[in-house]
Amino acid sequence: MKPQLMVTTLAVLALAAGGALAQHNSSKMTHSTADSAFVTKALEGGNAEVELGTLAEQRASNDKVKQFGRQMVTDHTKAEDELKGLASSKGMNVPSSMDTKSETAKTRLSRLSGAAFDRAYMEDMVSDHEHDVTAFRKEAEHGTDPDIKAFASKTLPILEEHLRKAQETLGEVKKSA
Repeated sequence: MKPQLMVTTLAVLALAAGGALAQHNSSKMTHSTADSAFVTKALEGGNAEVELGTLAEQRASNDKVKQFGRQMVTDHTKAEDELKGLASSKGMNVPSSMDTKSETAKTRLSRLSGAAFDRAYMEDMVSDHEHDVTAFRKEAEHGTDPDIKAFASKTLPILEEHLRKAQETLGEVKKSA
């Protein structure tokens, strides 16, 4: 083989290999990005559940709302600690605060007390947990990272139970108002 033809052949092979590698890495990054986004949102949501649960323990007038808030602090702290460890081990971003939407909700709820707080908090908890159940189910079914997918699968039944309790407690709060 002539040297010039050999160089051209090697260049073509290198370009083809580089293109295939770029396509593989692009595909890999897409999945990794989706898992990473799930982790970030789940941790921000967990931070919000803990902070809002603490607020409920302080401001709620209904004992069931206070108990629900306490359960949110306990359950979400446990799940959050596990997910933080998992995310850190994978080099993922680990947010330590709530998202802007949750900050706004906390500000709004901080201005309420008594029955008005109870109703608004429980309405938020129903809405938040509906969203969480959907997000965790999607990750459990379609996630690409096996560890994060397993975390979502394991946590999903707990979130479904939170949703059921939030709906039940909201119903009781509405009846007593």
